[in-house]
Amino acid sequence: MDAAVIVVGAGHAGIEAALAVARLDLEVLLITQHLDTIGKLSCNPAIGGLAKGNMVREIDALGGEMGRLIDDTMIQFRILNRSRGPAVQAPRAQADKPAYHLRAKEVLENQSGLYLFQDTVTDLILSSNGQEITGVATARGRRFQATQVVLTTGTFLNGKIYIGEYTTVGGRLGESAAHGLERTLKQCGFRLGRLKTGTPARVHRDSLDLDKMEPQFGDAEIVPFSFEERTIGRPQLPCYMTYTNARTHKCIQDNINRSPLYSGKIVGNGPRYCPSIEDKVVKFPDRDRHQIFIEPEGLTTKEMYLNGISSSMPEEIQERFIHTIRGLEQAYIMRPGYAVEYDYIDPSQLYPSLESKLIKGLYIAGQTNGSSGYEEAAGQGLIAGINAARAHRGTEPLVLSRSEAYIGVMIDDLVTLGTQEPYRMFTSRAEHRLALRYDSCDQRLSNLGHEIGLLSEERYHMFCEKYSAIEDIKALLRTTHVDNKIADQCRQPAIKKKTLLGKSLYDLLRMPEMSLTDLCALEPTQLDSHNPQWLRQVELDIKYEGYVVRQEEQIGRFKRLESLRIPEDLDYQLIHGLSNESREKFLAINPRTVGQAARISGVRNSDVALLMLHVSYNRRRAH
Repeated sequence: MDAAVIVVGAGHAGIEAALAVARLDLEVLLITQHLDTIGKLSCNPAIGGLAKGNMVREIDALGGEMGRLIDDTMIQFRILNRSRGPAVQAPRAQADKPAYHLRAKEVLENQSGLYLFQDTVTDLILSSNGQEITGVATARGRRFQATQVVLTTGTFLNGKIYIGEYTTVGGRLGESAAHGLERTLKQCGFRLGRLKTGTPARVHRDSLDLDKMEPQFGDAEIVPFSFEERTIGRPQLPCYMTYTNARTHKCIQDNINRSPLYSGKIVGNGPRYCPSIEDKVVKFPDRDRHQIFIEPEGLTTKEMYLNGISSSMPEEIQERFIHTIRGLEQAYIMRPGYAVEYDYIDPSQLYPSLESKLIKGLYIAGQTNGSSGYEEAAGQGLIAGINAARAHRGTEPLVLSRSEAYIGVMIDDLVTLGTQEPYRMFTSRAEHRLALRYDSCDQRLSNLGHEIGLLSEERYHMFCEKYSAIEDIKALLRTTHVDNKIADQCRQPAIKKKTLLGKSLYDLLRMPEMSLTDLCALEPTQLDSHNPQWLRQVELDIKYEGYVVRQEEQIGRFKRLESLRIPEDLDYQLIHGLSNESREKFLAINPRTVGQAARISGVRNSDVALLMLHVSYNRRRAH
């Protein structure tokens, strides 16, 4: 069948892209190599984490699916960095891997307007001038027509698996690679590179001595990723912690020449932030141990994931060094660790909408763009799907700014700076991270999700009710003042009674020593009836109000640069005084705004000023 949009690949990017198109009332064909691996968690059995958990909630606020999928299938939940500030806190959940994949498949199968098809896309069908997409061709000779195509090939594009001396083609162990598309992309002029990622061994739970390890339990209070009003009723399982030791490191060092990372077999760059155990031992020789988290992969499987010792060493060496670790002395390896090397497209060849600059109607998302991680892929897939649907209808693309979402930071980084290694989102990448808290994602993005058409009327009504209640709580705190009765109940030794009298509860909450829990104890009749999550958000809003105001001023200046759009046909040769280096980079990246131009690596501030003056002058002349 033909469709308005074709999505290639059914990983986390493909799922969000296809659902977005279908929920925007267009027919979408989702083509995947294996219907039985839709939404498979290839590596660690977890969703969320620092900055990543924020992105999952942003996806949900816009009307995406990942938050609901993990809520339905989690087996442990934690808020990371609870003891630190709200800008670096984030939710993380252990996922039931089999359940997650099955739930994702079920959602896709039940979505009207979405059609699943199993085959391998091997070629793109282009217009007669070679500049527009018109469809795709598959390995079995099928040809499907569409005016927009979203590529989300993950690690499967020309993928290759490494375990010691053993190599085979594949995108995951035991699953075929996708071949053909890489040749077409090169012929179209795309710059392709090679990246590498890896995964550790999986071991049988019954072969572990868990009593020798430190258990890691989830939080008693579970905060759903989705902003829907829902209760998480699944049982929580503990994780366990152990460490490598000198014997482990010696085993690896003695056999390092058998690692494909150090024998020269692998040429692709791997992720610096998540090195293999071989890299850790070689690059950090002063460390006498490395932390390992033993994580369950689900309620119905005995497989356990050894988080922290990703490896592509030969299987017998993996077994040998794993058996040196406390609690893993008798571990039975069910699946070995391995490295996978794959082709990716230089993302600077994309517009911020994730549409290709070379082929109109071709959108690219996820690891195909050089990113790494389920959440990064899902965020890109959602934006690519939205924009493919909007292009089909002839409407302007959605581009999230760096000041309104981590997803916006990620896409801007990729398309402006490109990447030479698997890109992962960190809180440190976001200059406005205090405004991008995980609890405020719905406040930032729900109006946009509703305006786009992905957030249902029911969800939007819930959002409006929530923020109306939050404003009511703040109004209550502003208008309720401390009298003798309330002051007498205050049990904070650092606060003197006379300093409280006459203050509003709002001002009281601004004091570092005072928490909303303390306020609820002072004024329980008025505050205890409200949703605890709403109260928590009120507390964060008030305590960080001064910082947020200053950051909003910075965001205002940032938005002025972002609003200064650069004409697509601008001739950079006409800007006198522009350095040759900046001129070449502007021509290569083709920035859409002065703000994006300013973030291109190596561009001088003086050249940005010249560009701004040129664009502003021509805009005034045009008016």
